[in-house]
Amino acid sequence: MAPTGTVLITGGTANLGYHTALRVAKEHPEYLIVLASRSDKDHAADSINKTLGRESAIFRPLDLADLDSVRLFAEKWVSDKHPPLKVLLLNAGLQFPAEMQKNAAGIEKTFAINHLGHAYLFHLLCPQLADHARIVITSSGTHDPAQKTGLPDAYYNTAEELAYPPPASAKNPKGRQRYATSKLCNILWTYALARRLRERIPERHITVNAFDPGLMPGSGLAREAGAGERFLWNKVLPCVIPVLRVAISHNIYKPEESAANLARLAVGADVEGTSGEYFEGPKAIPSSTDSYDEKKQEDLWNWTVKHLAHGDVALEEKFEQLK
Repeated sequence: MAPTGTVLITGGTANLGYHTALRVAKEHPEYLIVLASRSDKDHAADSINKTLGRESAIFRPLDLADLDSVRLFAEKWVSDKHPPLKVLLLNAGLQFPAEMQKNAAGIEKTFAINHLGHAYLFHLLCPQLADHARIVITSSGTHDPAQKTGLPDAYYNTAEELAYPPPASAKNPKGRQRYATSKLCNILWTYALARRLRERIPERHITVNAFDPGLMPGSGLAREAGAGERFLWNKVLPCVIPVLRVAISHNIYKPEESAANLARLAVGADVEGTSGEYFEGPKAIPSSTDSYDEKKQEDLWNWTVKHLAHGDVALEEKFEQLK
């Protein structure tokens, strides 16, 4: 059976992304599942196909830190003529706990990967989105100081400052604060996009929501951390999740458990038409106070569009039109 639609998930080759892709592929054999990551060293797409006994998934390389990689990915997407894009899961994320890292263009890497690359991917693929398509952006409860997650409080001043941080913010623990702030950016951008989708192209019925998968010990989030922290994260904490839920927070899951919640936002009938919401696991909840600041939302949106357009006024107008 030829696929009738496509699901694209960034960071889809491992952990939350992989389990979400597997679940959606199992529930919707009519969809082609595209896993987009820097590499697929564990052959995730092949694993999904072998598990389900059909050719449901393919892998496509994508480096979100490199806008040229994002552009080439989008160009290939158009030339490959995939079935209509039904679901866009902007899921990939990374943190750099130690010294600040920059991409080749000089932009701080946490911001580049967790926000800017995803925003560029959306803008380039927006014309490929089917009517009633769903966009889900993986954020985190770490964006909200009121949740007291243990990370430094997210701090948003301007997008320009996040892209090009002053020298004083170059060292730990600013790395963890940059991660929390990038997750705040995910929600600021979600709300700014939801507003534009509703006001400018309501006839397409495209929805966008932000999703907190909760703390997931054993996921790849700590791969840039030190050896001791990686051992604790990958070997110890996954074995005591029930204890952590009682002692620390209810919002702690195995990746496959969070995947069920993300898959629901991607294809669940009960959330069809829901847009501009922030979900913690299965429930829509209020996000942080800062996330509702429309001045911050508009600063992030406008800076992002101008940066991505690279001075091309026609491209900037195209991005703003969302058509």
